[in-house]
Amino acid sequence: MDVRNLPAPVKRVVHLGSRSYGRLTSESRMLPSFLICGGQRCGTTSLYRALAAHPVALKAVLHKGVHYFDTSYHRGPEWYRAHFPLLRTAEKVAERYGTPAQTFESSPYYMYHPQAAARIARDLPYAKLVVLVRDPVERAYSQHHHEVARAFESERDFGAALALEPARLHRQEERLAVDSRYYSFAHQHHAYRARGEYARYLSVMAQHVGRERIHVVESERFFADPGPVYDEVCAFLGLPADLERPPFERHNARARQSDMDPGLRRELNAYYQPHDEALGGWLGHTPIWRRG
Repeated sequence: MDVRNLPAPVKRVVHLGSRSYGRLTSESRMLPSFLICGGQRCGTTSLYRALAAHPVALKAVLHKGVHYFDTSYHRGPEWYRAHFPLLRTAEKVAERYGTPAQTFESSPYYMYHPQAAARIARDLPYAKLVVLVRDPVERAYSQHHHEVARAFESERDFGAALALEPARLHRQEERLAVDSRYYSFAHQHHAYRARGEYARYLSVMAQHVGRERIHVVESERFFADPGPVYDEVCAFLGLPADLERPPFERHNARARQSDMDPGLRRELNAYYQPHDEALGGWLGHTPIWRRG
């Protein structure tokens, strides 16, 4: 049964029942050995779908993103573990393919929530993290369009939304950092400019989990030539890349309604230049969008 195709009320009932059963069997369930942690609007869904097609990579049972380490940590570890496959499923997969099965999820907000990295380090001490990055100007523009389309953003003008960002985010990171139950809608949905400061977030993650457990992927590379990038990710995760090659498709892309104002594009390009230079240290080269 494909839950995605069910009516919303039926889907909610199925999810509630599955989570209840999952909690009762949580001790018999897997925990993730890797997470796709971001960034938002950088192709995480496409990479998730490609990895979910791998024979020994078992995705979360109900959702692509569980959002445990950011907005649902108060629900507890049994709730989290309820979202993943049973250990006996992993054993069957391992017997069939001769290599250990792994499970994972993808919650792009993990990269940005101030407490997520520390929680991941504490609860999943051996998990690896995959992060996608993209031209931050295009990423911000895409996010705004995405939030407007989902009715999470009332300001339809991108420039105006950027102007509102400092007031909307005022002290939100500080409150999230000190209050484990605090939730900020603005921080999750309206941080257009801030989300592209990739190196800042990567440095925080590395402080908690170690740089060697983080693999950074340029989404431009993944979409232009997905095979080699997929192989690199599999090698990082310890997944055999030669079992089956998945179809590579682009998901969650939205058609543009208009082009960005050229002046605003120049301003954002200048703003992100030092952040992109810092990101180069993670990539080992100048980001693709800064070349030429």
